[in-house]
Amino acid sequence: MFSYICYDTNLYIFFYLTETFFKKNKTKTTYSLFLRFINLNLDYLKRKFLTNLILLIFLNLLVKPFWIFGIDRTIQNTIGTEQYGFYFSLFNFSLILNILLDVGITNFNNRNISQNNQLATKHFSNIIILKVLLSIIYFIISLIAAYFIGYDWSQIQLLIFLLFNQFLLSFILYLRSNISALQYFTIDSLVSVLDRVLMIIIIGVLLWGNITDKPFQIEWFVYGQTAAYLLTAFIVFIIVLSKLEFKRLHFDWTFFVVFIKQSYPYALLILLMTFYYRIDSVMIERLLPDGKIQAGIYAQSFRILDAISMFAFLFASLLLPMFSRMIKQKQSVNELIQLALMLILTPAIIIAVSSYFFKTDIISLLYHDTPYASSVVFSILMFSFIFISISYIYGTLLTANGSMKALNIMAAGGMIINITLNFILIPVYKAPGAAAASLITQILTAMAQVVIAKKIFHFNINLSKVILFAVFTIVTAFVSYWIYNNISDKTGAYFILIISTMILAMFLKLIDIQKLILILKNNEE
Repeated sequence: MFSYICYDTNLYIFFYLTETFFKKNKTKTTYSLFLRFINLNLDYLKRKFLTNLILLIFLNLLVKPFWIFGIDRTIQNTIGTEQYGFYFSLFNFSLILNILLDVGITNFNNRNISQNNQLATKHFSNIIILKVLLSIIYFIISLIAAYFIGYDWSQIQLLIFLLFNQFLLSFILYLRSNISALQYFTIDSLVSVLDRVLMIIIIGVLLWGNITDKPFQIEWFVYGQTAAYLLTAFIVFIIVLSKLEFKRLHFDWTFFVVFIKQSYPYALLILLMTFYYRIDSVMIERLLPDGKIQAGIYAQSFRILDAISMFAFLFASLLLPMFSRMIKQKQSVNELIQLALMLILTPAIIIAVSSYFFKTDIISLLYHDTPYASSVVFSILMFSFIFISISYIYGTLLTANGSMKALNIMAAGGMIINITLNFILIPVYKAPGAAAASLITQILTAMAQVVIAKKIFHFNINLSKVILFAVFTIVTAFVSYWIYNNISDKTGAYFILIISTMILAMFLKLIDIQKLILILKNNEE
């Protein structure tokens, strides 16, 4: 009961003052009871994180794999690698500048409302107008940039719809930040898959419904996304209104200026990170004579990395408001970080290592057109997932702490390294060169975030865990090699590998089932 009450900010202030009183007066018994109370609250936070994470993963496993491999992959196989590469480079171009739609509002809002629930209605009434103004700026700058890059009219036409889709998605994410910041995690989990469910229905009908004699067009794919985003935005908007005491929109220029000044470090961070995560396909399409085909090859593997990375993003979306609140209340975040790393890093290593050995089989299973370059790109990009996962954990912690200067310096370095490597490697190695540039960048930026977090939060590096992860990686590689070369049925071999390495992880206590059960158990104390 008390652990639930602790979510009230005013009571947190009371507990902080009470702790100070107990320490000052050295009342050992009462202070020990207070510490026990705080520990119960920390247990509740961990349990809340884990239970909502399970719900998020369950919903996303139901929906997003079918979207990515059932819809998106089928479209590429249907229209061909070159046409999909044409769309994929434009899609990533629309993403690079989409921070202009947000200027860090979503992350700042999530962190600020988590700590100050009473500001939700005031912020909401002002930010809606601000989002519309920012969308106009985004459209103008993006179209000017597209003109100077040299996109032709057919590319510009499709780009306009992609830009509108980015505006709708940004608006949905902002609305969701209010839901999660107010601690309605279950509602946010359900909303997180709504747009994909609607896309599956709309585009599935266009793809398989035989409603036209014409072959599927890439434009239909984009229009279907537009319809799904519009409907999702409307539904989520109604949900947010029901949770706030909203009366009318409010145009306050002073608020806009102050808010942007506070949130621009978040915007700069996202812009820089988007550059080094999304610029690859744009540079491939622009730098190479066969750029559309090479961008399509890159898209085949990037689609899988992007799908898997969604689960790391789910961790971050849950951890941001929790880290923000714990840091404000001066609670240790060490145990929550260890739990998150344990849950994400172990499967990341298994996926990366197994993907290297089964690269040709996986790519051949998913795509009709499977050049050797596709499997090479795939094997390289999957190792990036390990370091993307680390970045999501420590980057979220640093964001919650407001350590934006350090994060922006790190991201600026990552962008410079990635663009430089792309200019060097893409003309020589094409799509695999871009994959190598991405992996190197992810390694360096992940390690930088760990170092920054250690310096700020004074973590002690658990050498035994580091050694265990190293041993686990080496053993997983040997097991993968043996299984791949000794079992002819590659599908069965892959599942045997996953099961055996998960058992190994539990044996090494990298995944502690007993600890997870204890966290999930509703302790009546």
